[in-house]
Parts: sequence; structure tokens; C-alpha cells
Amino acid sequence: MKTDIKNRVDIEKLANVFYGKIKTDAEISYFFNDVAKVKWEDHLPKMHDFFENILFSSGNYEGNPMVTHEELHKKSPVNQSHFNRWNILFDETVDELFAGVKAEEIKRRAANISAAMMHKNLR
Repeated sequence: MKTDIKNRVDIEKLANVFYGKIKTDAEISYFFNDVAKVKWEDHLPKMHDFFENILFSSGNYEGNPMVTHEELHKKSPVNQSHFNRWNILFDETVDELFAGVKAEEIKRRAANISAAMMHKNLR
């Protein structure tokens, strides 16, 4: 039986599995691998902090994802289908691993952040 997202360990598991899918996804992996040239050993701890902060208000994330995504968009246009694919993979990963109030909350928050980024990038 799946449990809810309870702590940092759960956040790390979610982010690691999710970005494992992102790295090989036919539709959007190139943004990460070829355009942004993500150094995963640096990026994943930041994502752990980011998702922990949005779900548990940990205050341990420093960064500006809006600026990062605007710079990416300038290098290679990001469109609505790319954001949609990210959201689908994220929701699938949450649903595979967890069930509960926090699991639903992180999906909702991620979708809201994605929508804000999409709106800013596509204006």
C-alpha cells in the first residue's frame, strides 16, 4: 500500500524517479540534456530543496526558476505541449509512488508553477 509524502526522504525519492524519466523522455529530455546541459549531480539536490520547500515550506531553496526557464526558452522555445508532458510525467510519478493529501497537494502546486512558467514564457 502506498503512503503519503511525509518527509525529505520521500521528496528525494519522488524527484530522483521523476528526473530519471525526464532524462530519457522522447519529447522533453533534449531541453535538459542538450539545451540546458544539466549537471544532474548539481541539479537534483536543488530539486530536492525546491520540492521540499513547496510542499513543507522548509525555506531551504534558493533560486529563481522563472529566470532559469526564461533563459532556456530563449535558447530553445518551450511550448505548451512541453509543459504538458512535464506535468504528465510528474503526476504519473507521484501516483506511482505515493497516495494521500500531500501527494495531491504537490501535484496541484507543481501544475500551478508550471502554468505560471508557461504563461510567462509564452506571452
